[in-house]
Amino acid sequence: MQEAGFKYISSASLVSQLVQHDAATRQSPAVALPSVAAVVEIAHDLRTLLFPDLWLSSATRHLQAAAQECVARVEQRLSTQIAIGLSHVQSTELRLHDASADGIEKTARVMTGRFLSLLPQLQVLLHADIQAAFDRDPAAKTPDEIVLCYPGIQAVVIYRLAHALLTLGVPYLPRILTEWAHRETGIDIHPGADIGPRFFIDHGTGVVIGETCVIGSSVTLYQGVTLGARSFPRDEDGQLIRGTQRHPTLEDGVSVYSNATILGGTTVVGAGSLVGSSVTLSRSIPANTIVTIEKPSLQFRDVA
Repeated sequence: MQEAGFKYISSASLVSQLVQHDAATRQSPAVALPSVAAVVEIAHDLRTLLFPDLWLSSATRHLQAAAQECVARVEQRLSTQIAIGLSHVQSTELRLHDASADGIEKTARVMTGRFLSLLPQLQVLLHADIQAAFDRDPAAKTPDEIVLCYPGIQAVVIYRLAHALLTLGVPYLPRILTEWAHRETGIDIHPGADIGPRFFIDHGTGVVIGETCVIGSSVTLYQGVTLGARSFPRDEDGQLIRGTQRHPTLEDGVSVYSNATILGGTTVVGAGSLVGSSVTLSRSIPANTIVTIEKPSLQFRDVA
């Protein structure tokens, strides 16, 4: 029974309205986008390749052959998703529906090959991150436990893969990867951030690392840390100015404790410095500086 004053519409009419409204508001042609599910599957395979002894079953008698199958699978799937992303970008920028498929597929294959050739370097970098976590966390029993269990390492693994893709000019996939890791771990690392070796995020929930952050070697962050922008400058037409450094620089050996906030593209935290819990910092500090807030006073009273 229809409620008074309420008009039901048919499913066909509903779909028609939704599709027409979406088409009218889109800023780009309706061209396919990369599949989030497919990119996540690629991420799982890449993690397997980076840590084959952990992620391939111990019952696998021919680990080398299993890893080679994984490489072939990644190569095919990754090239396909990169090609879809490149096609969408070209259609968006040039408003063309007939971009050369052969040219795009060739570019995607080249990008895929270059990315796969970087995996040994990324593996070395990630093993240094894992060792840093083991060296700095007394609760860690083994490096393997860190790989299997620590959300900070999971987020860093995906960040390093995404950063490599971004550096090669791959569209969409880097953000798909890091936002998936964000959902999985609660840690938000933009793939554009430049992060050095032996990086460790302890606990991790709520950590935010902005696009233009520069982080040196042997840096440690704790839960709730924000490395953010103070403001978003605009041009004379009111459009956001992109490509400038908006986020802070942390030099080698910096530690930032829980819920601290460091803001601004001109803010530099000098090497070896320590930023205490709940500090908000928006100016540079020299090397080997400790920044803390004044200890709050506590009040005690009986329960009424």
